[in-house]
Amino acid sequence: MADQEPTPTAAEDAALQEALAAAHTAVWGYGVVGAATPVEGRAPVVEAEEAHRDLRDIVAALLTSRRVEPVPAAAGYTLPAPVASAADAAALAVTLEDGTAQAWTWVLDQATERSTRELAVAALSAAELRAVGWRTAAGWPPTTAFPGLPDT
Repeated sequence: MADQEPTPTAAEDAALQEALAAAHTAVWGYGVVGAATPVEGRAPVVEAEEAHRDLRDIVAALLTSRRVEPVPAAAGYTLPAPVASAADAAALAVTLEDGTAQAWTWVLDQATERSTRELAVAALSAAELRAVGWRTAAGWPPTTAFPGLPDT
C-alpha cells in the first residue's frame, strides 16, 4: 500500500485539532469556573462556555467535512491550581482563554484557507476579549502585548 500524499490542508487540519482540543478543555474548565463563581457573577461564565461549545462544534464539523476524525474530549483534565474562590476561578478562566488563544494563533500560522484564517482571527479576538474581563477579575493587568504568543 502506497503512502498517501498529505492534503493541502494537512498542517492546517493538525492546528485545527489543537484548537479543538483547547475548546474541549475550555468547555470542561468553565464548569469548574462556574462552580467557584457566585451565582450573581455567572453570566460571563455561561457566555464563555457557550462560545467555546459553539466553536468546538464549528471546528469539529469543519474537520469532519475534510474527512478528518475530530479529536475527542478527554474524560477529565488536570487543573493548573486549586479553585476555591472567585479569584481562583477568574485565574482559571484566564488560563483557559490564553490556552485557546495560543491554539488559534497556531491555526492562524498554519492556515492555507482564507475561511480558516478568518475563523482563527475571530476566535483569537473573542478569546482575548473574554480574557481581559477575567484578568481584571483576577486582579491582573487586563491585556497582554501579543495575545496568543508566549510572554518571553
